[in-house]
Amino acid sequence: MATNMRGLTQFIADIRGARVRELEEKRINKEMANIRKRFKAVYLSSRTRYVAKVIFTYILGYKVDVGHMEAVNLISSSKYSEKQIGYLAVTLLMHENSDFLRLVVNSIRKDLNDNHEIHNCLALHAIANVGGQEMAEALAEDVHRLLISPTSENFVRKKAALTLLRLYRKHPDVIPAKEWALRIVSIMDDPDLGVVLSVTSLIMALAQDHLEAFAVCYQKAVDRLNRLVVEHEFAATYAYYKVPIPWLQVKLLRLLQYYPPSEDPTIQAMLQEVLQTIMNNCNEPSRNMQHNNAQHAVLFEAISLAIHIDTNSPLVNTAAVLLARFISSKETNVRYLGLDTMAHLAARTDNLEAIKKHQGTIILSLRDKDISVRRRALDLLYSMCDTDNSELVVGELLRYLKVADYGLREEMVLKIAILTEKYANTYKWYVDTILELLSAAGDHVGEEVWYRVVQIVTNTEDLQAYAAKVVFEYLKSPSSHESLVKVGGYILGEYGHLIANEAGYSPIEQFQVLHAKSQFCMAPTRALLLSTYIKWVNVFPEIKVQLVNVFERYRHVLDVDLQQRACEFYALALRPEEDELLQSICEEIPPFPPRESALLNRLNKKHGDTEDKRTWTIGGKEANLERAASKLTRKAPTKVDTNGTSASSGDISADIANSLLGLDITSSPTTTSADPLAALAAKGVPRLTAGPNVDRWFDKLLYSAEGVLYEDVQVQIGIKSRYQGPLGQVAVYVGNKMSAPLTSFTTTLHNDESEALAASFVKIAPSTLGPHSPILVVSFLAGAHQTIAVRLPIVVTKFLEGVKLGATDFFERWKLIGGPPREAQGIFPISLDASGHIDVARQRQVVSGHGFQILDGVDPNPSNVVGAAILHTGVDGKVGCLLRLEPNREAKLSRITIRSTSEDVAVEAQKLLQKPLTADASGLGEKRTT
Repeated sequence: MATNMRGLTQFIADIRGARVRELEEKRINKEMANIRKRFKAVYLSSRTRYVAKVIFTYILGYKVDVGHMEAVNLISSSKYSEKQIGYLAVTLLMHENSDFLRLVVNSIRKDLNDNHEIHNCLALHAIANVGGQEMAEALAEDVHRLLISPTSENFVRKKAALTLLRLYRKHPDVIPAKEWALRIVSIMDDPDLGVVLSVTSLIMALAQDHLEAFAVCYQKAVDRLNRLVVEHEFAATYAYYKVPIPWLQVKLLRLLQYYPPSEDPTIQAMLQEVLQTIMNNCNEPSRNMQHNNAQHAVLFEAISLAIHIDTNSPLVNTAAVLLARFISSKETNVRYLGLDTMAHLAARTDNLEAIKKHQGTIILSLRDKDISVRRRALDLLYSMCDTDNSELVVGELLRYLKVADYGLREEMVLKIAILTEKYANTYKWYVDTILELLSAAGDHVGEEVWYRVVQIVTNTEDLQAYAAKVVFEYLKSPSSHESLVKVGGYILGEYGHLIANEAGYSPIEQFQVLHAKSQFCMAPTRALLLSTYIKWVNVFPEIKVQLVNVFERYRHVLDVDLQQRACEFYALALRPEEDELLQSICEEIPPFPPRESALLNRLNKKHGDTEDKRTWTIGGKEANLERAASKLTRKAPTKVDTNGTSASSGDISADIANSLLGLDITSSPTTTSADPLAALAAKGVPRLTAGPNVDRWFDKLLYSAEGVLYEDVQVQIGIKSRYQGPLGQVAVYVGNKMSAPLTSFTTTLHNDESEALAASFVKIAPSTLGPHSPILVVSFLAGAHQTIAVRLPIVVTKFLEGVKLGATDFFERWKLIGGPPREAQGIFPISLDASGHIDVARQRQVVSGHGFQILDGVDPNPSNVVGAAILHTGVDGKVGCLLRLEPNREAKLSRITIRSTSEDVAVEAQKLLQKPLTADASGLGEKRTT
């Protein structure tokens, strides 16, 4: 390589030796001419050297028009040195829309599929740097395959994750985030923390736009934080000044803030321990600056998460004490972070007293030497302002406005105007404050500010006379800003007559003061003043002569708008005083319809989102309520532990009967809506694993406490369950039938009806678990990525509890419930046993398995089965269920009748029991449901 590059070394030396730019350009032009000549040759032995010279010339800032095709050819070379220079040239010389890039897509795909990890990395670098829409569409799948492949080296997987992140930020529509969610999230369990860090960055970007699809990452993030912070499970190489991989901690803590707090008590307790440990670690600051920086980065993100979870928790009280110390720190970065995090607390909490204790320190921060600290202090004052301290805060902001940086003034004006309107105790204070703001802010007052003043004054009758007086006094000052002149022109034009009889506010004085300002104003302001004058023509006839003279002069100006207005107003002014047209045109402006302030929208636009979006907005708690309402309402996951051996779940609770409407809890996973596959796909649920055995296993588990849910050559999934009243516990056993381990094992539960089935984890698992019936999704790597989706046998009859009744009590209640609609009945074919008799034992097994207590001796026919049960619900209390099963041996038919105090329960229970009792042959006998 060194020998081949000798010419490049000499070329660089000649360029550096050039004393003036003319000599440098001469040497480059000579070299470019030589390179063009060489490239035209049929055989070129040292193509790499000449392409390297082209790259160096481009880096110097010169335009190059050769070497593109040679770079494309070098990429397809088998030599690393040539391939490296080819990729370097492509990433530097070409942009994402270059036609040459179409020529290298196949070569890049070949390198992505190569077993040589260096070639993989070169291809990933090129995609990340110049990947356009076409390249992203063509190669995103290959990059994803490298990321999830168990054979990829760790550094290749890291680069693949960051390449996908780059592609998603540039072309989000190209990445099928929902389809890849489970597989990407499973990599958070990877033992290599570098891979976890890279994939967490990718998940943060994807989860912001696909919260529900990536909800499974919540438990994984908590689990990883627990292992890092509490259990200290990390390699020594990832300890940065004794802080375990702080970059990953910060990302995981931020990721958790994208989701509403988990309702699972186990996750809550684990997260509480993590946050408490982080705060305890910061009680004693170190003398090592790097250690403090890493620790503070984690601490401030932990405090933000504690605020996000519950602002009334003891952790937040501890955090408030820490923040008070940080905003007085000598370190600028610490002060900045302290003020920013305290603004977060002020934006979420109901009680601002803990923050108001440090109001003086916060106000002093407005005069900090660092502008970023001053900006955060402004945000905090804006967020902590309320009715009690509004006059003090607004007064301080007004005083600081006069000396504030120009970069801050426009934002300060908006915030002062919003706070003044929001917390005004009296009309007098509002008018005084807003006019002082208009007077002091000058060019930094946007149109929205004075528009809003006009709206409020127009709609508040008690304010109009006082506003006219105050604005008149401000206009008497030697210099008045144009925004103040606009407000004065409007208010005096509409309400100047209210003060015209008072000394010092006569019509001629109003005209003289206002007209004296017009010569310093722009054309739009002069146009507004002309409208004020025509209003005065109607209400102040004593100054009509002066007003007509103004219209006469403006009839000859060059500005078209002013000239047209002046001509029209001149014609109107010359009409008789009793003319109705003039009076109609000059009527007082009616109140504006109620509307939302445009100031908030303008302020929100100034706080634009970055790639890593804020989880809160600057302002009080009300400003964050609407944002919070639009977030994903986190569904409670079912208790499950799927670490490859066993799992248990419980607390499947209340409100069962009340939520039955619209809930499909039929006995078969195939009994779904008109288009079940489309409905599942729309919710991001994988296609259900099909097969006759799958349905048979599911149906059997509906009346059995344990059994096989799924089995193939690789895994076996078993179920054990027990139910008591409205509560249930389910254990899911996943067994590995292969000799090799199952890696990246992930389980997820999709629960569409969280109101009907509430659940939570017993202990954290590497997945979330979530009825319709609930769908359990198991994914793992066993040579290739495998996904199994099966329904869990959790249906309404699982919550039935058998009761013993005598014959008298049974038939008395049977008659009391009555017939339809609280009765469900079906007639279906049955099979006889080998001896030609009714299989009574199986029928009794199915009935008792569904929760009914079999009542012997109640029915005079010994072949009939009678049962009774109670369904416990959290809202409606107990729901009674009575059953009669009447088989007919000769007709090979059976009739099932269920009566219940809830018609919904009767219908669902009848469906669930009828299916396992029906003969295998279909289409036989009469089927009827009432």
